[in-house]
Amino acid sequence: MTDAIHLPLILLAALLATSSPGPATLAIAGTAMKSGRRPALALAAGVTTGSLVWSVAAAFGLGAVMLANAWLFELLRWFGAGYLLFLALKSARSALAPGMSELRGIAQASLRRAYLTGLGLHLTNPKAILFFGALYAVGLPAGTAPAGLATVIAAIGLQSAAVFHGYALLFSSPPLARGYARLRRWFEGAFALGFG
Repeated sequence: MTDAIHLPLILLAALLATSSPGPATLAIAGTAMKSGRRPALALAAGVTTGSLVWSVAAAFGLGAVMLANAWLFELLRWFGAGYLLFLALKSARSALAPGMSELRGIAQASLRRAYLTGLGLHLTNPKAILFFGALYAVGLPAGTAPAGLATVIAAIGLQSAAVFHGYALLFSSPPLARGYARLRRWFEGAFALGFG
């Protein structure tokens, strides 16, 4: 049944979801610029673990619950749309504000605390919940074999790890952090348009 799974399309959707700014990516970037590479990598590992938890939960149950209860899926879609509009407004306000906005991130902390912060952040992130629920409810054919589900979980997990850890490495680079600070308003404006 893995022939019916369109893995490149699923990975493209997952790439857009993980690389677009949200609480996790902004926390990783903020932590990398504030506290450095190691805490940012630990935070990214926690976010990646949270992503795997939601992926497994969605693959083996959340999608079925939403398919069986169309109203629940519709409610989640409207909640997700509202959340994206909230992020669009927040990004627009940040783009219009002069100067550098306060970075979201954790100050110097133990690597364990950084990991747990990333895990908690992603387990409570509505964007992640909605993405994985929608992916497995809509993106995979009914009756997908466990091997197909495992393939999707592994592929999304590896891609998520690359994206989140990539953010940690990129934003811990001083030249990139300075470049982001100079172009912050343009980035925030583009994020606002994208979320909208």
